[in-house]
Amino acid sequence: MKHNYNYTRRKLYLPEYGRHIHEMVDHLMTIEDREQRNRQAQAVIAVMGNLQPMLRDTGEFTHKLWDHLFIMSDFQLDVDSPYPRPSREDLTISPRKMEYPQSPIQYKHYGKYVARTFRVLRDEKDKEACNVAVENLARFMRAKSFEYNQEHPNNEIIIKDIKQMSEGGIELDEVALNNLRSDYKQHLSQHSAKPQQRTAQKAAQKNQHTAQRSKPGNARVQKNGTDNHSRHNSQK
Repeated sequence: MKHNYNYTRRKLYLPEYGRHIHEMVDHLMTIEDREQRNRQAQAVIAVMGNLQPMLRDTGEFTHKLWDHLFIMSDFQLDVDSPYPRPSREDLTISPRKMEYPQSPIQYKHYGKYVARTFRVLRDEKDKEACNVAVENLARFMRAKSFEYNQEHPNNEIIIKDIKQMSEGGIELDEVALNNLRSDYKQHLSQHSAKPQQRTAQKAAQKNQHTAQRSKPGNARVQKNGTDNHSRHNSQK
């Protein structure tokens, strides 16, 4: 008895259609009469479309079915298609390789675009617009430095970084930097630590209150008070 295992059969170019559709395509290539081969190809396309009936009547989906028919035949099927016949070269074109930028980032906590912006502002003719942009960038740098280091940055460091990133073209006055509104962004861990601190304070207060109630003196007072109240009721 001869066993017919899948590893002995030919490769399925489009496994989602199954082996029976591939065998239909193989049978198409054995038909010598061209008119009959074209009619049988239309029947195979209809069977392939039944796998997804919601998209069967759309033009784009029909074009895709014909392309899949030629792919399953290894581009050897000779039938009259209503669409341009695809070739192996068209479907195996490798995309153009995109070069990944390898430029080093000197100030990673600021980002690379901050330094580029300073170099552009260095040649800006409108001084008023340049000053506004520099102040906004300085405020941004101060906020990012606080997020990165978790401490308030020194104004001298901000001024020095601006001078270096602009290659000496922009110098910010320390007085102007002190007058800028601080936009420090608190870290998430600091926000989340506040409820924990409140919970710890409540727990400490509760433990202190429990410790005061459990002292021997307080217990005697409470006990004596209860006994006196009980004797007073009994006398009545």
